[in-house]
Amino acid sequence: MTAVGHKADLEHAGLSHVSRETGDRLRAYVHELQRWQAVKNLVGPGTLDDVWRRHIADSAQLLRVQPSARRWLDLGSGAGLPGLVIAILLADTAGAAVHLVESNGRKCAFLRAAVRATGAPATVHEGRIEDVAHQFVGRIDVVTARALAPVVRLLPMVKDLLRTGSVGIFPKGQDLDVELTEAAKSWRIVADIAPSLTDADAGILIVSEARELDRE
Repeated sequence: MTAVGHKADLEHAGLSHVSRETGDRLRAYVHELQRWQAVKNLVGPGTLDDVWRRHIADSAQLLRVQPSARRWLDLGSGAGLPGLVIAILLADTAGAAVHLVESNGRKCAFLRAAVRATGAPATVHEGRIEDVAHQFVGRIDVVTARALAPVVRLLPMVKDLLRTGSVGIFPKGQDLDVELTEAAKSWRIVADIAPSLTDADAGILIVSEARELDRE
């Protein structure tokens, strides 16, 4: 691809401001994703035609919610979305560390290859979320998950992280209000909702506190 094409990719993702090195890392990630997709089915096949908006921009916007955060934990990381994209954007930031938790061995193999290809400050943890997440209580700034589970199922996974000062950032689709209504039956949640920059029907749930009602 020409330099003009490369620039257009970044502009399409709203990332024209990033350094040349960061742009190169993002393109290396996209290349690995496209290469592995043929045999691993990492993302929805139809989304690769618009990968820079559907995946890169959609992940990158979470960093704008917490721009000073350096330590991230991405649950159910899958193809590295959003965790690995965030790690790439933080690659030149001192103290940055992103932990990617994924139970699927094949996806972990992809993640490790993509980390090597991009030089991102990311570590892959192969295992179930309930077996891994507790290791990061009190050690991270942000916990995130994309398309992992509805809010009522996410909160038990992250409650101890939130209790020790982490912020939960969860991109959600058009059913967010329904998910919050269901979660409110058993949880007291302190949260904000930021608009999605890539989908007018979506939102970003920002949770600072979550407590089970029957345990207060």
